[in-house]
Amino acid sequence: MSTKDDLRQVEEDLARLKAENQDLRNQTRDMGATDQVEISAMISQADEQEELIAQLEGRRDSLLRRLESEGGA
Repeated sequence: MSTKDDLRQVEEDLARLKAENQDLRNQTRDMGATDQVEISAMISQADEQEELIAQLEGRRDSLLRRLESEGGA
C-alpha cells in the first residue's frame, strides 16, 4: 500500500470515528434520567474512541510528513 493510500484510509477512518463519537455523545446527552451505569459505559466508550482518534491523527501527521519528504504532497 502506498503512503497516499495509507493516508486516505487513515482519513476515512478518522472521519468515521469522529462521526460515531459525536453520535454517541449526542445519545448520551439526549438520554435524560436513565440508567447511570449505561450512561457511564457510553461515556467511557466515547473516551476510548477519542484516544483512538488521537492515535490516528498522529498517524496521519506522520504520513503527511513522509509524503512531504518524498515530494508527493
